[in-house]
Amino acid sequence: MITSNENIKLWMAPLHGVTVSRFRNLFFRHFGGIDEVMAPFLPVVDAPNVRARQWKDILPQNNENLKVVPQLMGNDPVQFVNTLHILADMGFTAANWNIGCPMQQIVRKRRGCGLMPHPDLVEKVVEAVCARTTACFSIKMRLGLKSPQEGLELLRRLESYPLDFIVIHPRLGVQQYEGLPDWDAFDTLFAATSHEVVYSGDVWSVADYQRLQQHYPTIRQWMLGRGLLRNPFLAEQIKSSDEAVDKQRFSIFYADLLDSWHASGLTDKGILNSLKELWHYFAVFCDLSDLQLQQLLREDDLVAFEQKSRDAINHIFTK
Repeated sequence: MITSNENIKLWMAPLHGVTVSRFRNLFFRHFGGIDEVMAPFLPVVDAPNVRARQWKDILPQNNENLKVVPQLMGNDPVQFVNTLHILADMGFTAANWNIGCPMQQIVRKRRGCGLMPHPDLVEKVVEAVCARTTACFSIKMRLGLKSPQEGLELLRRLESYPLDFIVIHPRLGVQQYEGLPDWDAFDTLFAATSHEVVYSGDVWSVADYQRLQQHYPTIRQWMLGRGLLRNPFLAEQIKSSDEAVDKQRFSIFYADLLDSWHASGLTDKGILNSLKELWHYFAVFCDLSDLQLQQLLREDDLVAFEQKSRDAINHIFTK
């Protein structure tokens, strides 16, 4: 059965330090097409302080009419159960477990993708969560850390558990975000599970989505990450099959983003670092060359950076 664009569900992927609540709220004021958000990961803990900065990101009052699913990072079954109970008290009915993060400092601690070679530990966490909580629990994973056989073994172990869905990115952890996806391995994993699969990775354009959707016509949920930041109109374009962009709307969004960052209480250095991170993606939308981006990122004065970034946006109106 082929899923029409009207029936698909589009997620905003969690990008640590980027798709935070302040950014999400502004994005949803200016752009459409996204149905649900997966928040950047929070560590599981024994007795979290919900007033801590990292927990503020998911609080309902800090998310304007957004349906947000918290993502968790960890490897201790007891901490998972405790954290999910606290999330339930906060009103959350669903949570996701990140076992796909490829960052070396995460992997070394046997968290994120570092868990994929350890199916016994993964199963212990899922077993505890399913037995001792009522959470709609999902998993975000890769093909494996070093081999797709790791992903296959995990899917075999998880087949009998009532997971909400499984998000799969078609690369190994050792690839980070480089190299080509392994489509043959993804096909094998996709066929190996009866759980609903959410596709994540390398959807840069409407054409990419259409190609993948034709190859995987039964997938109805798609997660957009770096592609959505490179083109904030991507979700709208996928839903409508219309690739038009409103450059003025992007310009207004960016102005609001600057105002919001200045009202955040961050230092100038903090604001500058946040903006530089975003401009790795916005540079694609504004059609900056590598040299132009490098020149922008070398600017260490906030006022000058803001002016140069506005100039870059104004440049797209001349094209």
